[in-house]
Amino acid sequence: MGRYYSGDIEGKFMFAVQSSDAADRFGSVGCEPNYIEYYFDEEQLDEIKEQLDILRPAYEKVVKFFAERTGYTDEQLKENNVTEAELSDYADYVLGEKIRDCVETNGECNFTAEI
Repeated sequence: MGRYYSGDIEGKFMFAVQSSDAADRFGSVGCEPNYIEYYFDEEQLDEIKEQLDILRPAYEKVVKFFAERTGYTDEQLKENNVTEAELSDYADYVLGEKIRDCVETNGECNFTAEI
């Protein structure tokens, strides 16, 4: 079982690493009952890009880590000096790229995230 987001962009939150409100960091605060609704538009594009710049070093580090494997253990993370925070930032970067690409393509991005 996993938690998904859907709407203009779709995906699955990284298990045990990424929170359902991960998109909050990109400039829109979700409303929550059982789902968080997100709406982004071109006014938030600069903030989205700023956050991606902040997350990029962790993303690149984890991409290198995953280049050699499809899964991971806590021991492998420790051996490769990859922290849980970097893993979370990696997952957030992937989400942020989808948000950015959607806004750049459509002028807006709207999606629902499961809690």
